[in-house]
Amino acid sequence: MAGFGISAICERIAFKGLFQTDDMGIERIVSFLPSATELLYELKVQDKLFGVTHECKYPKEANSKPNVVNTVINSEELSSKEIDTATCQLLKEGKDIFTLNGENLREANPDLIISQETCEACAAYTNQVNKAVSILSKKPILHSMDPHNMNEIIYSVRELGEILECQKKAEEIAKDLEKRIEAIRESTVKEKPEILAIEWIEPFFTAGHWVPEMIEIAGGISMASKTGERSRRLDMNEIINTNPEIIILMPCGFDTNRTISEYNKILKDDEKWNSLEAVKKGKVFAVDANSFFSKPSTRTIEGIEILAKIINPNEWENIQITENSFKIIGKNQAWA
Repeated sequence: MAGFGISAICERIAFKGLFQTDDMGIERIVSFLPSATELLYELKVQDKLFGVTHECKYPKEANSKPNVVNTVINSEELSSKEIDTATCQLLKEGKDIFTLNGENLREANPDLIISQETCEACAAYTNQVNKAVSILSKKPILHSMDPHNMNEIIYSVRELGEILECQKKAEEIAKDLEKRIEAIRESTVKEKPEILAIEWIEPFFTAGHWVPEMIEIAGGISMASKTGERSRRLDMNEIINTNPEIIILMPCGFDTNRTISEYNKILKDDEKWNSLEAVKKGKVFAVDANSFFSKPSTRTIEGIEILAKIINPNEWENIQITENSFKIIGKNQAWA
């Protein structure tokens, strides 16, 4: 999950290569991963960050950093189906989805490159890491952030803090995240609705990895996917048979408004979709997946708070969440 707007479309390939250097002093960092970029700013080490990707847009200051990774797919101009088709075709042909800016990379001259091993369609992956190492005269440390559940997301904070020798700040962040999670988990609400989270609309994909656990912490029951499982295809018949009480649309890399736009084009007038009880009862929600669900960043904890507000709005009426982080689809009603 995460990236330019597609996740779990094709098979993942694990990358296990790791280079080490004798000098562990890290003064120059390149991030191939938006969630890592966010964490570097939270750890207050952004002055050591000398390269980011086209997707590293949060915090807004990250936009001023040199871009070392870009994508060949313009997801802003393509539909969900077109993005899926283009992505699968590139992977089938063994072509790169992402490209390196060699000049900016050499200028960055990193001691550390942070990447991921979860999804080759979501962020710079094996090919880009290998190419980066081949371009650089000095071989950097390679660190992969690859969490699949909430504990691993929080562990990744502590781990990067240790690598960068800012353990105190990392521990402060980790403890705050744990506290917020427990505050939601300890809710006294007993009724747990069945929830289907959809990570892509055309074709349909389940939301896997950490999302089912987010739903469970927030007070729901995750349907069609379990914590740690990869996202997978599903069809309309499976959705009908699942018959969820609540449907949450979180297309990978899309914000709330883009999700609603895709919904209106693809599902709004679909007869089978409109036969679902959740649709009839106005229990379909669009969320800002790019900010709070697609990436295994510390902002997934706000994603849990958003889900809690969706699932039990009365219980969490006073919880503060980001503006436009979710909307009821088809209704003139929105929170935050």
